[in-house]
Amino acid sequence: MTFRFTPLLALSLLGLAAGATSALAATDEKLKAAAEQEKAPLIETLRDMVMIESGSSDVEGLKKMADFTEGRLKALGAATERRKTTAGAGADMVIATFKGTGSRKLMLIAHMDTVYQRGILASEPYRVDGNRIYGPGIADDKGGIAVVLHALKMLKDAGWNDYATLTVSFNPDEEVGSIGSGEIIAELADQHDVVLSCEPTVASPPAKNDSLLLGASGTATGIIKVKGRASHAGAAPDLGRNALIELSHQLLQTQDVAKSIPGTQLSWTTAKAGTVRNQIPEEAEAGADIRLTIPDGIAKLQAALDEKIKNRLVPDTETTMKIVAGRPPFVASDRGRALAQEGQTIYAEIDRKLDIAEMTGGATDAGYANRSGKAVVVESFGLAGFGYHARDEFIDTNSIVPRLYLMSRMLIEQGKKK
Repeated sequence: MTFRFTPLLALSLLGLAAGATSALAATDEKLKAAAEQEKAPLIETLRDMVMIESGSSDVEGLKKMADFTEGRLKALGAATERRKTTAGAGADMVIATFKGTGSRKLMLIAHMDTVYQRGILASEPYRVDGNRIYGPGIADDKGGIAVVLHALKMLKDAGWNDYATLTVSFNPDEEVGSIGSGEIIAELADQHDVVLSCEPTVASPPAKNDSLLLGASGTATGIIKVKGRASHAGAAPDLGRNALIELSHQLLQTQDVAKSIPGTQLSWTTAKAGTVRNQIPEEAEAGADIRLTIPDGIAKLQAALDEKIKNRLVPDTETTMKIVAGRPPFVASDRGRALAQEGQTIYAEIDRKLDIAEMTGGATDAGYANRSGKAVVVESFGLAGFGYHARDEFIDTNSIVPRLYLMSRMLIEQGKKK
């Protein structure tokens, strides 16, 4: 069809376009002002939580975190429960339920544990340096918890209750694979329409913009064992079959196996062999960190490794390889992508650009939430930060207001849908 572009029509279209842009970019000024008002209280909440050391095996510290977060959720009007994890250190999940007047079922998830051991605050204290606040676990994931608590405070103050159920889940074992909470998260997520997961977004630098995440690796653990023969290392070394030498051979020849299987990654990270200096080691063992973004990745990798380890260097040794599945991969659905694009529109309301990140090698509980595909799941609604699992972990305080605005506006918009 030929389209005749007249000056009058051009002006009309320009007017429509301007109107559309204006509509998309209209800021909810009351909500933005509320986010700005919550910035200082959120920083205080962050400080309180960072001062609670809560490594994944620190049951006492995790109880303090559970007490803190449960108290805050109760103050917001939630009915709360402490759910015992099914494996691991034995710490509790905090699950909070809000009942509204709408029709949608919404869920927010974050985690209370960190990778740091007790005593870390002595060498990595809470400190403020310009727009950065440093502290162990401050971004991953105490910043995510803070966004949840203060966005809900903003919405409570605004009188928002356009939802049937709003569930909050804070688990104590995410950093060790959610071994005791993952199935509970999956079960809860299947009862909801939307799950927003609150891991951090990467701060600048290295990221140019804040983002939402649509994919995260699943995890597995690889265990390779070699059985050899012990002998005296000085008097009769040749009578032995050195399991350590054979293990070294196997690690070298398997280190690149995953590169031939798209969607898998294998990194050998631990090893042990022998018990005394003067004995040829009879046994040796190594462990691998495995990441997966495809559902049949474990089966494919297992088959490739089984074939590879048939090639021996040390005669009469026996090598076995086992892969133990961990957290499932997270690959967002088309509905998840559409929700992330809504987030981009919301960010544009406050003149900020929001990127959509397709995949990360890290693993998150979005994998459990998204496993069945029933709920719409998007990751990284937490604060912008960097240095997670390392020294000098920090959050960027310039991200606080935009992330509060994003979370609260997203909940409002999801509540409107039928």
